[in-house]
Amino acid sequence: MKKIEAIIKPFKLDEVRDALSEIGIGGMTVSEVEGFGRQHGHTELHKNAEYGSDLLPKVKLEIVLADIQVQPVLDAIVNAARTGKIGDGKVFVIAVQEAVRIRTEEKGVGAL
Repeated sequence: MKKIEAIIKPFKLDEVRDALSEIGIGGMTVSEVEGFGRQHGHTELHKNAEYGSDLLPKVKLEIVLADIQVQPVLDAIVNAARTGKIGDGKVFVIAVQEAVRIRTEEKGVGAL
């Protein structure tokens, strides 16, 4: 099993979710997060005063899946989230040792 963590631009969430749904991915965790990479933050206006922020709003998707699903999911996320501009995000693939469905105590891929 693998866990995919994707950090994307917030306005791309619906496109990514639709792309994942098209390939049969029905569950994921979505979190609103902040961070920065090469963009190095931005400037905002608040009460007529400009201020800089080092953190930009992003969305983090987390999906745990069987190994065989990894490449199609990676392709779907990258193709749907790409704008071609800096700050499009990153995708990480992490090994998952075990999964347990709490309600039924199913383990492994069956728990997903």
